[in-house]
Amino acid sequence: MTQEEKTPVRHLLSLSELGAESLSQLIARSVEFASARTGEDAPLKGKYIGIYFSKSSTRTRTSFTVGAMRLGARIVSFGPGDLQLSTGETIEDTARILSGYLDALVVRTNETQAEMDALASQDAMAIVNAMSAEEHPTQAIADLSTLLEKFGRLDDLHVLYVGEGNNTASALAYAVAQVPGMKLTLVTPKGYGLKDRTLEEAANLAQLHGSVVEHHHRIERLPSSVDAVYATRWQTMGAPKSDPGWEKIFEPFCVTPEMMAKVSKDSGTVFLHDLPAVRGADVLDQVLDGPQSLAWRQARHKLYSAMAVLEWCLTPKAVLVHDAHQKMGQAHSFQQTHR
Repeated sequence: MTQEEKTPVRHLLSLSELGAESLSQLIARSVEFASARTGEDAPLKGKYIGIYFSKSSTRTRTSFTVGAMRLGARIVSFGPGDLQLSTGETIEDTARILSGYLDALVVRTNETQAEMDALASQDAMAIVNAMSAEEHPTQAIADLSTLLEKFGRLDDLHVLYVGEGNNTASALAYAVAQVPGMKLTLVTPKGYGLKDRTLEEAANLAQLHGSVVEHHHRIERLPSSVDAVYATRWQTMGAPKSDPGWEKIFEPFCVTPEMMAKVSKDSGTVFLHDLPAVRGADVLDQVLDGPQSLAWRQARHKLYSAMAVLEWCLTPKAVLVHDAHQKMGQAHSFQQTHR
């Protein structure tokens, strides 16, 4: 297939740019894949998808690889030293070359969002942000599809996020901010919260779509009766922290059975974790392996969200359903406090 004959592509670089309608479609489509209602066999047959991970990965790499094959595509995998990026070729030149061979490139990197934008400077190959230092978009799609599958709705759910304001938290803030009636409370150690720019963008999205995103640093002021508690590994992407004494600062943010009991409803509250977890640090075994935990089903949803994203990027005419539960509600406010 020549470049001129290629189907127009859509990039997924950031949820802040995706749009509420497309986000709703991707979440609903993920749930469809999870229930085996795929609607079409091998919609990506004849497509070639590159999987480029510059760092180690278990769930994201495997989910995109298996997801692409389930959809009928063929894959080409690249490790950190396989591309001429390692010898000085520019990102733009690399993208231009690969766009002549591939229909999509799934990228995971520890670099900034600017690298994703540079890869997307061409318009013949879809770029999927499978994680950058600033955002993890496909993780948030998996998170919300897990909740939609569990509760059958998103519009009045309240999620409590506890821990570092990392790329997972950024993506979650962007996602929740675009779901009318949904609420996210982020409680992070002081000095380890979301960036001001991320909070400002989430504020604008929340105001537009009628959702609530709160952010503060007081672990003693946790909300009660939440629908989900979300934790992540404190050392984002396994990178060690240089700040002396940081572990002591994070200790109160460990999700324990006592914390779950304090913030949970009488029934129905679930626990989420993007994994890998550091048992005994960001979460205790009793919670991660306990009856409230959906972490393992959430990990499975990474496969379904990967399939939904690849289909959306490469098949503009794909049957993507609108989630009836994500209806517009009354406007809610974005609240941010720093104490």
